[in-house]
Amino acid sequence: MTTSHNTLSRRRLLRGGAALAGAAGATSAGIAAPAVRAAETRQWKLVTSWPANAPGPGTTAARLAERITRGSNGRLAVQVFGAGELVPAFEVFDAVASGTAEMGHTAALFWSGKMAIAPIFTAAPFGLLPEAHNAWIYYGGGQALWDALYGRFGVKPYLAGNSGFQMGGWYRRRIEGLEDLKGLKIRMPGLGGEILRRLGAAPLSLPPGEIFTALQTGTIDAAEFLGPWSDSALGFQKVAPYYYWPGFHEPNGSAEALVNAEALESLPDDLVGLIETACEAENNRGLAEAEWYNAQALQTLEAGGSELLRYPPAVLQAARREAEGVLDGVAEGDVLFERILESWRAARSASVAWGRVSRHALLDAQLAS
Repeated sequence: MTTSHNTLSRRRLLRGGAALAGAAGATSAGIAAPAVRAAETRQWKLVTSWPANAPGPGTTAARLAERITRGSNGRLAVQVFGAGELVPAFEVFDAVASGTAEMGHTAALFWSGKMAIAPIFTAAPFGLLPEAHNAWIYYGGGQALWDALYGRFGVKPYLAGNSGFQMGGWYRRRIEGLEDLKGLKIRMPGLGGEILRRLGAAPLSLPPGEIFTALQTGTIDAAEFLGPWSDSALGFQKVAPYYYWPGFHEPNGSAEALVNAEALESLPDDLVGLIETACEAENNRGLAEAEWYNAQALQTLEAGGSELLRYPPAVLQAARREAEGVLDGVAEGDVLFERILESWRAARSASVAWGRVSRHALLDAQLAS
């Protein structure tokens, strides 16, 4: 539990102690103490950046709301609103910050215009894999830095779901080399989009619910979203035949739950703890769900005729060269941003060193003929 939450708990305890003392004094003076009130019930709105119940993040958001509602026995009832039902997909952060909604379920990569460093809390190119990202947030100081970043806006963030390792995206035409990126209109938000811009592409950000139509009509030439499960559910394979890998731009898919800080402070400690526990449970459940269904969906896509293609070495090498400069650029000029990047890079360095003799070594052995 964070220091700020402990302080909040102590303040509540002191207030509660003073109230009890006052009640005791009133009773001894012959004034009857008031009857204990029934538990207060609250109705919260949770807005998302996803179509309602979209496989992956949409189902995670729905389960999160259910966990909180059921776990509180209805004392905190959370209603989910899909993208566009209450606010547009890219206005979730502002809705939570302003109190239009008490909660949100979204991804940090959407807030680069507000906080250039924010996408790193979803994923960064050639960066942390899901388990390493979780380790950084929970044990490597990432949560405190995330709290400081969003706290400027009165928002408390939690890890709450993970779509796992991403694919490179769906393309209407083949990518044979760097020349094929020139002028390519691709839906790719976040830091990966900036890398492709530097390589000559024209990245843009579209809400998930608008990607299919943009691909179908040729408004864009390519698009990335998540992995095979979520991508195929949105039908991208019907309008773009080439599915590229690896997803160098997002080797992790952390979703976030946002809570309005004032609304959170108004809750009793047990409900604050319930929100924390529900988010952590969904972070674990969402990753397991994505890992399982991505594997199943990939087989279905291949059987259905989608062509899986590896990015050409020249593209991957050029993207890798640009990655560190992109990261330096988003951190420059802000002390907090620089601290976040320094912490993230330290976590990446440790993860790569450990991975070299653990997961990477085992994966190499598994794939060896």
